[in-house]
Amino acid sequence: MSTDAKTVENLNTALQMEMSASHQYQLHAHVLDDWGLTTLADQMREEMQEELGHSDRFIERIMFLKGDPQIAFAKKPQRAASLVEMFEADLADEEEAIAFYTKAAIAAREAEDIGSRVLFEQIAMEEEGHKEWLELQLNLLERLGEQNFASKYVSVTRGDEE
Repeated sequence: MSTDAKTVENLNTALQMEMSASHQYQLHAHVLDDWGLTTLADQMREEMQEELGHSDRFIERIMFLKGDPQIAFAKKPQRAASLVEMFEADLADEEEAIAFYTKAAIAAREAEDIGSRVLFEQIAMEEEGHKEWLELQLNLLERLGEQNFASKYVSVTRGDEE
């Protein structure tokens, strides 16, 4: 099997994007815990795990193609000052990922690399689900206001469990 260098490069870019995303969600989870929004923090930890799973899939594919996984951040995680800022930043990242994975899938198809094409397409579809959820959260924040929205995610028993 001949390895297409551009596909491996795209897989490494994707890996770095997913590493950034997982750590961004990790930071969000801690910020949300600090704000007392523990239920939403737990949801961010689930997102973090899903993004880590994506990074694992990219590493596996790079290794299968006899490439070298480049484990790094595409960009440094940023602390958000509000829920709106948090969700808007995540939405922009998801939209960027979807656009990149779509182009990478096309490039992999052109290189006749079905496995990489399918991987990019599958993860792009999963990112579309994240995008939809983030758009809903932003819509709810706008309609309900941050205080009413946030009240749904406060857990008063969390400290008692530890």
